[in-house]
Amino acid sequence: MSTRVEATIEDLYRIKSKAEIVKGEIAQISPTGDAPNYAAGEIFISLHSHAKLIGAGRAVTDNAAFLCDLPDRKSFSPDAAFYTGRDGGMKFFPDVPVFAVEVRSEGDYGARAEREITKKRHDYFAAGTLVVWDVDLLGDEVVKSFSHDAPDSPRVFRRSEVADAEPAVAGWTMTVDELFAS
Repeated sequence: MSTRVEATIEDLYRIKSKAEIVKGEIAQISPTGDAPNYAAGEIFISLHSHAKLIGAGRAVTDNAAFLCDLPDRKSFSPDAAFYTGRDGGMKFFPDVPVFAVEVRSEGDYGARAEREITKKRHDYFAAGTLVVWDVDLLGDEVVKSFSHDAPDSPRVFRRSEVADAEPAVAGWTMTVDELFAS
């Protein structure tokens, strides 16, 4: 018989760092490095400009929490996102983003990391996210764009190419080269 108490959204509000609720526990997320932070920032800036241009949606920066109600997950905290859901006011976003970006950090490589990234991507889709980017600044396939329609068959974008997040963010594009500081 288990006496473990499941973490709640109220518990998540008390955490002073980036975290998610996964498998009933608070999963704290390590701070990221220079290059991944730069890439996430560039994506946010581009999404922000697009939202202003079309007058719809909202770009979201790192460290925001989006609530969901899955058996093994109660929240997400992507590195960047595009949101069209309800207003959360001072609380967490009450809905998942239509587009979520996960930029790999130094520790996001290897067999275990691949399993975790794949599981998280499938969780995003189960919760209602339409497109998830897996950004790998060390690989040739820099942006793998997964859609809810093809969760294991990404469209791939390399340096010098123009990436998009269709159908989640209609009309938005950015060049892959913008993800790199130099």
